Amino acid sequence: MRIAVAGGTGVVGTSTVEAVRGAGHEAVILSRSTGVDLVTGAGLDAALEGVDAVIDTANISTLKARAATDFFTTATGNLISAAERAGARHIVLLSIVGIDRIPYDYYAGKLAQEKVVEASPVPWTIQRATQFHEFAAQMLARGKLGPVHLAPRARTQPVAADEVGERLAALAAAPPSGRARDLAGPREEALDAMVKSYARATGHGGWIPSVSIPTAQMKGMRAGYALPGADADLGRQTFAEWLAAQR
Repeated sequence: MRIAVAGGTGVVGTSTVEAVRGAGHEAVILSRSTGVDLVTGAGLDAALEGVDAVIDTANISTLKARAATDFFTTATGNLISAAERAGARHIVLLSIVGIDRIPYDYYAGKLAQEKVVEASPVPWTIQRATQFHEFAAQMLARGKLGPVHLAPRARTQPVAADEVGERLAALAAAPPSGRARDLAGPREEALDAMVKSYARATGHGGWIPSVSIPTAQMKGMRAGYALPGADADLGRQTFAEWLAAQR
């Protein structure tokens, strides 16, 4: 099969491309670095020529609802239109567990994106996953107050990006299935402990206090709204195993 991966140079996109190729399929990377602009649609038709399926892992770094919604609906809308013109038989979207339970601006954009896919003329599958193990590094970088790094308290069940990539590649090669079973890591973790472990493993020796950050996302995560349900599929690699592999 010829499978296109939007956002194929990102954290999970890179893993997805590797999984597609590892399964014996041809991977087409859709990114600005390969001459494709999802927002304007430039380069999409040429890149999707002969494609059988499309995986959408494209992302944007923003905390604003309008920016997130505009990006996700425009980029995914363009991707679906081009996939239909190319005769693709399947589009797979990566989404996030709990976005319909946490009133967070970025999640509003992802929900709007899901609605675009659900209305797609191209048969579709939506795969929600929990945060990746890399979430600890992101929180360490974001949670800086002057010289002090903060460790947000939250409940999470992180999953390996490589395992998400494997799942997306397998879904793209299979018939469309609508909403797939959620995918999460093998066990629940405390986010502040993850942040501190990551900091120590990467040589950060300063004081990192645990704090309850009063944002909608962190409040929702402390309440457990980002955790998977009992019917979710669970990955294999724990956060501790992932962290040990980074050294």
